[in-house]
Amino acid sequence: MAENEWLDKDFYKVLGVSKDATEQEITKAYRKLARKYHPDLNKTKEAEEKFKDISEAYDVLNNEDQRRKYDAIRQFAGGGARFAGGSGQGGNGYGASDFSDIFGSMFGGGAGGPGNIRFSTSGGGPTNLNDIFSMFGNAAGQGAGGYAGAGSGSPYGGGFGGGSSTYREPQEPVRGEDRNSKITLTFRQAVKGATVSLKAGGRKFKTHIPAGVKDGQKIRLPGKGKLGSNGGRAGDMYLQISVKNDTKFSLDGNNIVMPLPVTIGEAVAGVRVKALDFDGNEVTFRVPAGTSSGAEVRVGGKGVPGRDGDLVGRVEIRVPSRPSMVQKHHAKEFDKNSGEFVDEVAKERE
Repeated sequence: MAENEWLDKDFYKVLGVSKDATEQEITKAYRKLARKYHPDLNKTKEAEEKFKDISEAYDVLNNEDQRRKYDAIRQFAGGGARFAGGSGQGGNGYGASDFSDIFGSMFGGGAGGPGNIRFSTSGGGPTNLNDIFSMFGNAAGQGAGGYAGAGSGSPYGGGFGGGSSTYREPQEPVRGEDRNSKITLTFRQAVKGATVSLKAGGRKFKTHIPAGVKDGQKIRLPGKGKLGSNGGRAGDMYLQISVKNDTKFSLDGNNIVMPLPVTIGEAVAGVRVKALDFDGNEVTFRVPAGTSSGAEVRVGGKGVPGRDGDLVGRVEIRVPSRPSMVQKHHAKEFDKNSGEFVDEVAKERE
């Protein structure tokens, strides 16, 4: 915003800090208000206007040079120095002809015409022209005619002597930084999806974890990072997922995998076996004749919801832990009747 608007703006009041607040206190107050009124967090029109006001206030008060000039300009309106009627130059007053061009450029030409202005210092303000100028960053002794010319490097551009003030472009919006966070899910939450509560930057919020997330996977949550500045959007949060193991089920892509125990006779002859799926519903697996341990059989469409996965039964051939004499005899007879198959298996062990 232009400096000639500063008389109407009490930036200290906007941020709720005292006029002698430190830089840290100003920054802390701004961040607190920004979290409350940021457009990404507060969608009301009033909040949008309030956020613009606090951003303007922070841009000025957080800049040492700008703050010093702002305090000096506000002093004119607050009694430290004031304009009054009369054209006499006695005492501590100065005629309008001395100041109208100088302050007209600064305040948009609205300070009054010739014969209407006197500058007095009864409120304890600066006592001569050089003191006035020194309040704005230049050394005393330059006088009205030579103060802050176009080549002086003044942040006012053409300065008081140039007849106009330079408009300062607002600062570019800055995107907030990203955050990294972690969460641990049960296996069921990972398979089915879940709505979870999270906390970041002192704010609590809920988000939905999609079905089928994997252990170690990262999920991007847009706008849940640190707040931006100068109207910039908030950063993102990257949520790293840890999934607890289940005693029976596991994930392979979008497939849910479970063990499928069968007997030797079932594996050799082939069988249809019933089992309970992840939701406790009964399903039927078809085990072909001649199936070995480790082979996989499937029930289509019973994997991760909405992800075109299957329920996979991984065959495990089980034998009695304490076989009887009869069972041992029949097992030997089975091997004897298997012919070359026994030799082929033996070669695999070499």
